[in-house]
Amino acid sequence: MTDARDSGASPRDPDALLRRAGVRGNPDRDQHFLVDDRVLDRLPGYAEEAGFDLSHVLEIGPGNGALTDRLLGVADEVTAVERDPNLAAFLREEFADEIAAGRLTVVEGDALEVELPDFTASVSNLPYGVSSEITFRLLPRGEPTVLMFQKEFAERMAAGVGTDDYGRLSVSAQHYAEVEVVEPVPKEAFSPPPEVESAVVRTTPRAPDYEVGDEAFFLRFVKAVFTQRRKTLRNAIRNTGHISGLDDADAPVEAIAEGETDLDPDVLSKRAGKIPPATFAALATVADEYGRGGDRP
Repeated sequence: MTDARDSGASPRDPDALLRRAGVRGNPDRDQHFLVDDRVLDRLPGYAEEAGFDLSHVLEIGPGNGALTDRLLGVADEVTAVERDPNLAAFLREEFADEIAAGRLTVVEGDALEVELPDFTASVSNLPYGVSSEITFRLLPRGEPTVLMFQKEFAERMAAGVGTDDYGRLSVSAQHYAEVEVVEPVPKEAFSPPPEVESAVVRTTPRAPDYEVGDEAFFLRFVKAVFTQRRKTLRNAIRNTGHISGLDDADAPVEAIAEGETDLDPDVLSKRAGKIPPATFAALATVADEYGRGGDRP
């Protein structure tokens, strides 16, 4: 087999790869293989046009290797993490030359459990059932990504404050990176077609324009408040102390209401969907200061 990047060889045909692998996608196992050549060809391009460092690309869920093949055409080195032992074995056989050349490493295991290597970017068609967990394992690493998601999930990741899709996922993802939906992908691009539409999301790491003292608490606080997004922040903070980890959920509310903080007391009458990330950071700081005591996690 040849190195497509050096030889200019045509990319491997995704349908032929499926035939050689002897597998069919299994919706019950969250297996939907991306087989549209046009989408496959564009995915690495979204990383290239953004100027991402592609010296070591991490791919989660390579499946039959159709995207892996395209990534090898633009990256110096690729690490592919595949949980299906049969597919991992196929990848080692199909890409034996690339592995021997030190350009591809196939890691067999669950991407939520295996030790991930240092990487410069991740380009992946994620298994949708665990896409959130994988995303929030990748984003804190501070490297750019191009990831395929269920369309609804993608839109919530990129949503702006005050929109219907804005929520915990928006605040949490945008805490780590600029998030943009770069392409919708129809069901027909996959084999078998999933029940939902998909979309490609590009994330570009950046520092937030606010500070948080305890990042884990900030993210937990955001999660807690959005569980009661229809209630005012006054009630949402008070009602979710058991989720956010507050010892005294009334104390931060009272401190804000009585003007003991820099926050405008009127913020307590607003709902979570109308609050920008910077205000969430300020609220979490007050909650941390006034509502937590004793040993902290």
